[in-house]
Amino acid sequence: MKKVVLITGASSGIGRESARLLAQAGHIVYAAARRTEKMQDLAQHGVQLLAMDVTNDESMVRGVSTILGREHRIDVLINNAGYGSYGALEDVPMSEARYQFEVNIFGLARLTQLVLPGMRKQGSGRIINISSIGGKFGEPHGAWYHATKFAVEGLSDSLRMELKQFGIDVVIIQPGAIITEWNRIARENLEKVSGASAYKNLAGKHVKMLATADKQGSQPEVVAKVIARAATVKRPCTRYATGGGAKLILFLRRILTDRMFDKLLLGLMR
Repeated sequence: MKKVVLITGASSGIGRESARLLAQAGHIVYAAARRTEKMQDLAQHGVQLLAMDVTNDESMVRGVSTILGREHRIDVLINNAGYGSYGALEDVPMSEARYQFEVNIFGLARLTQLVLPGMRKQGSGRIINISSIGGKFGEPHGAWYHATKFAVEGLSDSLRMELKQFGIDVVIIQPGAIITEWNRIARENLEKVSGASAYKNLAGKHVKMLATADKQGSQPEVVAKVIARAATVKRPCTRYATGGGAKLILFLRRILTDRMFDKLLLGLMR
């Protein structure tokens, strides 16, 4: 069955590839991002481009209204917009911490609010939230990013139980190391915020570790294929861990004690 899909953060990486795959499979896809000029090539695959800022309520309301006005339904919402801003907690301005929550959790929640009335009315729908393996563990200099992803995990688990009665599924995607803009932005922010502070020694080692991980990561298509499957299968899993050592790292997090896992992570930053 052809589905109407809205995906945020579609101007690059995982979002872009997911939009392309779903459109090529015959679905009606609306790709949303702040910068639509970066998505023009998606139009040749039949993707509808939508200007949307997930930190701006009017923008989200207008975007959802546009889709409902044209298609009269939204079957799948893929909350993919997000970013990682790294730096020691002591160094990160609270304004930046709040903005990261605005993008990674409050925008996700508000957009979900906007699509749910229609999904409840039609008695079906699917909310796919892009979390991270970082929603299950922390790391130095990533306190605010990991806090947002822990929040996505908890929100999604709660929402899944709330929406079961209406026939609406909630799915969490947990990418590992993926070759996208995310790693570069995280590294640059870490150097900018903590590269010359009291935390500079460990921060410098962390930057090098992230750079190495970026070279060894999976391509965005790996995650996009999982998202496309989660969006279309009859009975999706509640969680999909994929790409860049995701399953191994989550397995180690489950079997190791907190201090053992801390030692493992810190050991990677030599």
